[in-house]
Amino acid sequence: MNSGKVLLGVLAGVAVGATLGILFAPARGKSTRRKISRKSDEYADELKKTFNEFIGSIGKKAKKMKEEASLMAEFGKHEVEDIEAEVTNAAK
Repeated sequence: MNSGKVLLGVLAGVAVGATLGILFAPARGKSTRRKISRKSDEYADELKKTFNEFIGSIGKKAKKMKEEASLMAEFGKHEVEDIEAEVTNAAK
C-alpha cells in the first residue's frame, strides 16, 4: 500500500512540474493551453493505468490469501478429526 502512495505522489509531482515548466516556457497562450491539455491527458491515462494495475495486484493478493486460508482451514479440520479419532480410540 505504501508503494501505491509513493507512486501517486511521484506522478502528481511530475504532473505539477511539467505544468509549471510549460506555463513558464516562452510560448503563445493557445499553444501553452494545448500543451497543458495534452500533458494532462497523458498523465491522467498513466494514472488510470497505474491505479488499475494496483487494484489488480490487490485482487490477486486477496485471492491468494483466500486460497491459503481455505487450505489452512482444511488442514485444521483434518487435524481435529485425527485428534478426535485418537481421543475416541483412547477412551475405548
